[in-house]
Amino acid sequence: MRTDISSGSALAPALWPTSVHPWVRNLVLVLIGTGILTLSAKINVLTQPVPITLQTFAIMAIAAAYGRWLAVATVFAYLAEGFAGLPVFASPVAAGPAYFIGTTGGFLIGFIAIAFVVGWAADRGWDRSPLKLGAAMVVGDAIAFALGFIWLAWFATLSSGATGGLGIENTWKFGIEPFIVPDGIKIALAALSIPAAWALFDRIRQP
Repeated sequence: MRTDISSGSALAPALWPTSVHPWVRNLVLVLIGTGILTLSAKINVLTQPVPITLQTFAIMAIAAAYGRWLAVATVFAYLAEGFAGLPVFASPVAAGPAYFIGTTGGFLIGFIAIAFVVGWAADRGWDRSPLKLGAAMVVGDAIAFALGFIWLAWFATLSSGATGGLGIENTWKFGIEPFIVPDGIKIALAALSIPAAWALFDRIRQP
């Protein structure tokens, strides 16, 4: 009975020796992934009302390299760390449950959608094609944008303490529009990097 929670066809599990138990490998990869996500969250380009960071790139690259279930497990672990109060998100202060009802709440949940969609594509071999992988990343990012928009427009608790979100116009202006071009660039980079890594790996392991 197979105990590996990842597909086994993704890049990151393939790099590990077969002598390592799958659950040990997966635990280490989850810890590495949450560390990468934490680091990517601290690199801010814009901080208000929702920070532009390297998280989108990191999540997409991790999902493409890990496969669906291992990527989703990594994102859940990362969100759990933030929920527990560890300073893993873009804010320099500790997070905690209250962070999830703030302006970034919908986008944080959207990370799960990105991990699922892009990881699903990787499980089917799309991680070797920049075009197919890029298409999956666009879909995952669009779902994350939709969740982030809905939350920020109508439900988010603002830094002032007000509830009910920013409204449609301000959400588009401050929470969506500034991200479109940066996310497009990050998608392009992630969609190119994983197939390139596969090509390098295949070249190295050739006898």
